[in-house]
Amino acid sequence: MVDAELDLVVEDAGGEFCGAVVGFEADAVVLEDRKGRRRLFPMLPAAFLLDGEVVTLRKPPASAPAPQKRRTASGSVAVPGAPARVARAGRIWVEGLHDAALVERIWGDDLRVEGVVVEPLDGIDDLPAAVATFGPAAGARLGVLVDHLVPGSKESRIVSAVTSRHVLVTGHPYVDIWQAVKPARLGIAAWPVIPPGQPWKEGVCAALGVAEPAGMWRRILSSVRTFHDVEAPLLGAVERLIDFVTEPGE
Repeated sequence: MVDAELDLVVEDAGGEFCGAVVGFEADAVVLEDRKGRRRLFPMLPAAFLLDGEVVTLRKPPASAPAPQKRRTASGSVAVPGAPARVARAGRIWVEGLHDAALVERIWGDDLRVEGVVVEPLDGIDDLPAAVATFGPAAGARLGVLVDHLVPGSKESRIVSAVTSRHVLVTGHPYVDIWQAVKPARLGIAAWPVIPPGQPWKEGVCAALGVAEPAGMWRRILSSVRTFHDVEAPLLGAVERLIDFVTEPGE
């Protein structure tokens, strides 16, 4: 017998719904998942899974204090003690290691609860072929995050060749994922403007007096704590991808 304290994360015994305890109705418990969806479950014997073990829930004593809700770096309600879910067949691809690290910094908790793996590519020049090799399907959706996805760009032309309905490509307008971090977090008024034809990262380092890109990246990543530290286009793009790959298959 386990007290169903607020924010305790459980699954129904059938493994069809996972959520945090948010309230009670008569002899039933209300669970809410990370997308805000709520479902009511009777508190029957052995009706729930907690850390993979079958349990029976009961209402906690009325005097038990309700814990404060903790938020993840992405702004979602945290699910304390929730084990990482077995990885889904679907994936989220990003362009490189820096993109993957920044996504992990903000959405890592959410991705582990949802069982979503983020994989870095080495750029997207061969994206259509990589998608064909992956073989996206209803039960294995693919989301792709692309830098500098603006009309007329090389990236937009590459993306236009990906037509599977089981693939969602989103992006942001910034030349590199670095630029999606708000400049104020780095103590600068704006990102330097680098003339076309020059290596962008090296140009930024030179303009800011940083010796090399690796040092600049460490400074950037360490400045990011929550979703407040990055620009809205990146937030919207990643949230759409998470929702897409976690939707139930047709």
